[in-house]
Amino acid sequence: MVLSDDGPSAAFPTKPTLAARIGWYRWVILAFIFFATTLNYVDRFTISVLKPTLSLEFHWSELDYSKIVFFFTLAYAVGYVLFGRAIDWLGAKLGYSIAVVIWTCAHIACAFVSSLTGFSVMMFGLGLGQSGNFPAALKAVAEWFPQRERALANGIFNAGTNIGAIVTPLVVPVITLALGWRMAFVATGSLSLIWLIAWFGVYRHPREHPKVTPAELAYIESDKQAAVKSLPWIKLFPVKETWAFTLAKFLTDPIWWFYLFWLPSFFHQKFGLDLKNFGPPIIAIYIISDVGSIFGGWMSSAMIKSGASVNVARKMTMLLCAVGVMPVMAIMFVDNQWVAVCLVGLATAAHQAFSANLLTLPSDTMPKAAVGSVVGIGGTAGAIGGMLIAGVTGLVLTYTGSYTPLFIIAGTMYLIALGVVHILSPKLEPAKI
Repeated sequence: MVLSDDGPSAAFPTKPTLAARIGWYRWVILAFIFFATTLNYVDRFTISVLKPTLSLEFHWSELDYSKIVFFFTLAYAVGYVLFGRAIDWLGAKLGYSIAVVIWTCAHIACAFVSSLTGFSVMMFGLGLGQSGNFPAALKAVAEWFPQRERALANGIFNAGTNIGAIVTPLVVPVITLALGWRMAFVATGSLSLIWLIAWFGVYRHPREHPKVTPAELAYIESDKQAAVKSLPWIKLFPVKETWAFTLAKFLTDPIWWFYLFWLPSFFHQKFGLDLKNFGPPIIAIYIISDVGSIFGGWMSSAMIKSGASVNVARKMTMLLCAVGVMPVMAIMFVDNQWVAVCLVGLATAAHQAFSANLLTLPSDTMPKAAVGSVVGIGGTAGAIGGMLIAGVTGLVLTYTGSYTPLFIIAGTMYLIALGVVHILSPKLEPAKI
């Protein structure tokens, strides 16, 4: 099929009957990425759900717990940039597999330690392995989806983070109460090994996959982009589009880290919830977040299919999200548990929708060969921000006992991040490398 001069959308109208003729196997690959991201967050969120239990057993202070989170994010910062580069070199299949092996071994090993140092070391290993998830996922999406579908695909697999956060407070307390917290680490970690076996048997590049029809391959490769085999880091750092993504990640990722590691503790402190009953509020928050993740990806993709430019579609969606997080700053004045749940849920949904679009920027502006590297650079910056928020949160809670300053930070970072993106990449055009 030959593309018309009007662009890929003219050659491939978005009618359901034509979509069926094009093929659907790219969505199977996306399902694997979704489940990997879900398991990634189950393993990551386990320590957060168990925080009250472990703090009581091992007499951890807020600063002790913040140190464990710090070591996780330190490894995540180091690993993200290394995995980003390695995945551009190794490919999504092998790179993803290596990441899963590392994080699964570290997560299961948490069951066999009993000291603050032991947990810090294992969480460092967990962070190192888990840092490979998003570079590998985004690399696979860039290989399997054309630009017009990437935000939706990113939104769908990114929703796995919320499913992981929903599943964890359902499963981990049950395992802990029945078999102890050590078995909670073993049982949740074992699921990733099942995924790994299936992934290694299924994943191929679209051009090499027997399940991909010629029509679907043409659709996947319909973007007009010059082929680039390799780009060294030294050529990526001076590019302003690299920094648009990197600084936005630095500003917004820490907010998600804060929600992920401290929400159970916040509801425990403010509303007296514990391992047996903080599950429903946390689950409700992440269900709302799932809606936001998929909606954010759908909204910009729908705008592009309707004729809007990539620049307008991404930024208008991100602006709506940046405004949507702001009500969370009022949470400390709320005395009703479920009103607080709604405020946090709106903020986390807006974060996920914002992120679904932010995560498309490397593939919007960079050659496919550089996507993993740029995602790695941005992810490292986000993890450095996570290290900072861990330290700040520990200090603020130790010396003030109040979450108010933290929620003020959470409510303002997204507008700042969008401003940075617009200043550095006003048109979201392909980078000149």
